[in-house]
Amino acid sequence: MQNDEKEIRELVERWISASSAGDIETVLSLMTDDVVFLTPGRPPMVGKQAFEEASKAQSEQPFDMSGVSAVQEVQVQGDWAYMWTELSIVVTLKESGRSIRRNGHTLSILKKEGGKWLLARDANMLTVSPGAAEGE
Repeated sequence: MQNDEKEIRELVERWISASSAGDIETVLSLMTDDVVFLTPGRPPMVGKQAFEEASKAQSEQPFDMSGVSAVQEVQVQGDWAYMWTELSIVVTLKESGRSIRRNGHTLSILKKEGGKWLLARDANMLTVSPGAAEGE
């Protein structure tokens, strides 16, 4: 495995770990300032600041999150790379104990800035898994 691919796979692991720990600052450090997130049925979320604001709004309702991301492919072309993953996350609301599972694929574009790989664009195609709501 080439060094760039290894670094990108490590970025994915740090993202999942930091997200699970509620460490928004670390997650923010893994993306470009002009990052764009695409999700089904919602307008694009553009920019690191928009991600931070959305994360803070979500944290008003305490939850636990766990996730598994299986990187299927990484291709590097100079200072740009893309990857696609199979992603599964479980969000459990602390107040109600209700869990929601989302599964699907992501397609991500990364950019190397200052010698560090960062997420620049992300198309997240996760959907709620059948029977995914528990504890209702």
